[in-house]
Order: sequence, then C-alpha cells, then structure tokens
Amino acid sequence: MISGSIVALVTPMHRDGAVDWEALQRLVEWHVAEGTNAIVAVGTTGESATLDVDEHLAVIRAVVKTAAGRVPVIAGTGANSTREAIELTRAAIDTGAAACLLVTPYYNKPTQEGLYQHHKAIAEAVAIPQILYNVPGRTGVDMHNATVARLAGLPNIVGIKDATGNLERGRELIGLVGERMAVYSGDDATAHDLILLGARGNISVTANVAPGQMSRLCAAALRGDAAEAHRLNAPLADLHRDLFIESNPIPVKWALHEMGRIDTGIRLPLTVLSEPAREPVRAALRQAGAL
Repeated sequence: MISGSIVALVTPMHRDGAVDWEALQRLVEWHVAEGTNAIVAVGTTGESATLDVDEHLAVIRAVVKTAAGRVPVIAGTGANSTREAIELTRAAIDTGAAACLLVTPYYNKPTQEGLYQHHKAIAEAVAIPQILYNVPGRTGVDMHNATVARLAGLPNIVGIKDATGNLERGRELIGLVGERMAVYSGDDATAHDLILLGARGNISVTANVAPGQMSRLCAAALRGDAAEAHRLNAPLADLHRDLFIESNPIPVKWALHEMGRIDTGIRLPLTVLSEPAREPVRAALRQAGAL
C-alpha cells in the first residue's frame, strides 16, 4: 500500500507554456533524493486541465521513466466525462503508472448515485488500482462518506484523497472505510492530524517545495509520534496557507521558480503569481528553510 508523503507534482513549463522536460526530470530526481514516498503526475497541481491528452500521457510516462521504480507514480486520470476518464485511465496502464487518481466529476454536479456509478464504471472497465479524489472546493460536487463506503466494496478502488480539510469528517471516513481502503489527506494544513487519526499519508502541494520536511512529517505521524509531527509541521504552516494565496498551482510554481528549480511557465487561464502575493510566499519559504 502506498503511504507517506505523496507529492502532487507540478508540470514545469518554459515561459511560452511548453512542457520543460529537463526540469521535470530534475524535479523527480530531487523528490527521490529527498525521501518523497510517491508522486502524483498530472493531477490538479500538474495542470491537468490545460494539457492535451498526448501531453498528459507523455508527462506521466516521463515521470514513470525517471522514477524508474524507485517510487510509485500515481497518474491523474479523472474527468467529468465517464467515457473520457475510462479512456485516460486505460491509457495510463501503458505508461507504467502504479495507480490512478480520479477526481470527482467537476462542473456538471452529479448526484451521489451518479458519483457512485461514474467511479464504479471506471473501476469495472480498467484493472488498475484507483484512488478517489474528493475536493469539493474546486469541483463544485462533494462525494459523501456514505458514497465512498459503497465504492470501497470494489476491489480495485484502493483509496481516497480527502481534500475537505474537515477532521471530524475524516475521522468518520476512516472509521467507515479504513479497513478496506487507504484514506489520504489532500489538505496540507490538517494532514498530520488526519494521519494521526489513521490516514495513510498526504497527497501534498507543500511537498513540491519542502519534500524532505514533508516526508519526515508524514513518517512521524504514521508512527504515531504526535509531538514530533506537530514540531515538524510548525515551520511549514505558513507554506500550507500561502501556497493557496492564489489558485493552485499558481503560488507553488512561482515558489519553485524563486527557488531556482523551474521557469515561470504556466498556461492560461492561469497566470504568474501577482506582485502583492509574492512577498508572503517568499516569507513562507524562508520560514520553512526552503530559501
């Protein structure tokens, strides 16, 4: 079972928006060296919404090739069309991905039954381990814990990324499905607390800029060392907040540029981090020891 610090990796780009393949390779090598436990390629933070299908699969393939089995790679293959999600998930098998991350269908706002049928159809169509992804703040739809519990009965649905940030709800979710699937935090600010409650790890934005710290933080929480987990989280708290000062991945891509790791490229309708937001992000990086 995948556990620990799982980076939701950015897709580095040149200033003209073309994927920077060399920078992508360098980022993967850095994460392996820093102890990141797994990598999500082309999730929300990887700008899945602005990559075409060929680019989407090429980025996953490049991450898998560079990781070379040293850490598992989880492919982002969600879509708000069930047919498209099935096609992407099926294509991800050929990239060598270890699992797929499937966001709830966004914008069209399906019912709970629609969410169940959507994920059931993908699970039955494609024999790869699948991790559900509930992030209502971005998708406009919230998959209820009871729906997750129904889906936990399908053998290749192996986990859920819960990005609600609601610890009481997370505690209930772990109680409902924790014996049948892995629960992962998708909210950096509360991740260590959710892991201490029984979650298996954190699919993290912060890990993009502080991979070693997030790896040690998750490891402490997984072994039940609450005092050490809270100590390690303290210098990261401003990052957890300010990497969302504008829409993700705008701040984290600018932060990585500030650290000298990637160029400033990002695709419209996303734009480079605004001037007023830069000093708070820079200060958070300093607080975390990343600058």
